[in-house]
Amino acid sequence: MRVKHKKWADPLIAAHPELMIDDATQFKGKWQSRFAKEQPLHLEVGMGKGQFIIGMAKAHPEINFIGLEIQRTVAAIALKKALEEDLPNLQLICGDGEDLQEYFEDGEVAKMYLNFSDPWPKKRHAKRRLTYKTFLATYQQILQDQGTIELKTDNMGLFEFSLESMNNYGMIFDGVWLDLHHSEENEHNVETEYEQKFAAKGQPIYKLIANFK
Repeated sequence: MRVKHKKWADPLIAAHPELMIDDATQFKGKWQSRFAKEQPLHLEVGMGKGQFIIGMAKAHPEINFIGLEIQRTVAAIALKKALEEDLPNLQLICGDGEDLQEYFEDGEVAKMYLNFSDPWPKKRHAKRRLTYKTFLATYQQILQDQGTIELKTDNMGLFEFSLESMNNYGMIFDGVWLDLHHSEENEHNVETEYEQKFAAKGQPIYKLIANFK
């Protein structure tokens, strides 16, 4: 969902280069220098307003987190929230998920999160889905050997497509949940904004964890 651009967004992003990167290419292969200490690097593509990535950074101080968002106003909202927390293990990027190879060196990332990505339901738009084979190839490149992807969605069509796409690519599934919130996997689950909204309406949340061989 597109959010109308707000005039305050660009000045806020420009005012906080210590937390949000507007040109991520300059830190390719150097992301650990952005954090207080070197730790495993986890990346969320499409962080939205930041609830998940901020929650994860708070819950796991032993991991360095990066949240990426293409919409500048949405990214700025996440930035506002992150500034209130002052987390030394969190960095944000305002950028395009299609440019990950320009942002990260091969094997630089340990784990990725795809949360409530645009399902692109029309068949002719399948190549735009973030679990299409060309995206998987990019993820495999920037992830470490046997790097992991976690996906959550409320969209069964996208979930089924992702299972098939990842299986055809040769990925190994560590777990598949058809109703996350009524499973043991939910015990340490950090929710996104969309997740809270859909779950409140009784919509099941689907989740998978998969890794590259």
